[in-house]
Amino acid sequence: MAARNLGNTTAHKPAPATSAPCAAGARVPGATPAAQQGAEHVETPVAYDGILLSGFGGPEGQDEVIPFLRNVTSGRGIPDERLEEVAHHYRHYDGVSPINEQNRQLKAALEAEIARRGLDLPVYWGNRNWEPYMNDALTEASEAGASKLIAIATSAYSSYSSCRQYREDYADALEDTGLGDSLQIDKVRQFFDHPGFVTPFIEGVRDAVAELTASGIAESEIEVLFATHSIPTTDALRSGPAVLDASSATGTDPEADRGFGGGGAYAAQHEAVAEVVMREATTSPISWQLVYQSRSGPPTQPWLEPDINDAIALLPERGVKAVVIVPLGFMSDHMEVLWDLDNEALESADAHGLQAVRVATPGTHPSFVAGLVDLVLERIEGTPTADRPALTELGPWYDVCRPGCCENVRLGFRPALGGIAP
Repeated sequence: MAARNLGNTTAHKPAPATSAPCAAGARVPGATPAAQQGAEHVETPVAYDGILLSGFGGPEGQDEVIPFLRNVTSGRGIPDERLEEVAHHYRHYDGVSPINEQNRQLKAALEAEIARRGLDLPVYWGNRNWEPYMNDALTEASEAGASKLIAIATSAYSSYSSCRQYREDYADALEDTGLGDSLQIDKVRQFFDHPGFVTPFIEGVRDAVAELTASGIAESEIEVLFATHSIPTTDALRSGPAVLDASSATGTDPEADRGFGGGGAYAAQHEAVAEVVMREATTSPISWQLVYQSRSGPPTQPWLEPDINDAIALLPERGVKAVVIVPLGFMSDHMEVLWDLDNEALESADAHGLQAVRVATPGTHPSFVAGLVDLVLERIEGTPTADRPALTELGPWYDVCRPGCCENVRLGFRPALGGIAP
């Protein structure tokens, strides 16, 4: 998959990312007037009253672990005994997930960058699964007089859990709070290939390779593993929009109906970004692959593979002596990074005699924080699509999600903001 040079911000969209057209008179629920008609990229300026920083949430004490996991698995009928079986990751860290503190730090960093640029734009923070909840954030914004918010979800890629579910959260929160008539919410585009998100990974891979070669490891003996959260294969194949010619969509072959190949837009986006990182971070060819982690479904349900630990086990027979682990699918060092990578994956590498370096997530890296503010300014200023930075040919991604985008196979399509209804 081709990818653009880091310094080239000329944007264009290849065939796989061209979506089905909107029906005449289509309206985007809960959107500002600029976005209501569902244009792929909104080039009309909008005077937003604040930013809605949207997180997954996490427990901050032992007593909160099981109630938090009940929220995460709501509607699936999983008993507390089984939840306790998966709670050991949190128990290991005294019941505290790092994700809330990381979002507090990100919120503070965003506020500092906004102030540095002389903008009057408060940041409201709401979570899906734990305090502060999305309802709390919308209530706080409304009480402050806000009527138009621009949302940033703490996930860069396209899939049900990383994009559409957040858009459902916004719809649910407007319904729960009764603010649907007074508060409008737009969402920034998925930023998987925005320079602000990608630059920290480029720097991290470059430094990791330098560290390993300085220790005597040859570049030909290094494997770079780009790790992201696995998702059910059925959901992956439905990630991204449907094809331009809706008459060619079968409804039974989501891979063909979207044109992204195996893994849908979710895998295609990761692969495209990994190519950019490797090209910019290395001066000679180094082997790399996209791997997955943190699967949680039943063994009978196919999820995206290979698992990172399985991939590591196969490396010594190829003559690999060291691995660079890149948490490409994650914004910050939350539980899946701390446990699945810093514990399990590093232990796997050690067990197979491999040196290992784990690259940092973007966190509050200045480039990342500045990039998020740039994404907000795209919508405030109505930046033309051709002027929006994107480092792969898949971007810049859509401001308004397209019809049929990122269906959850188990639940179907529920009301969601920030996109056109299926």
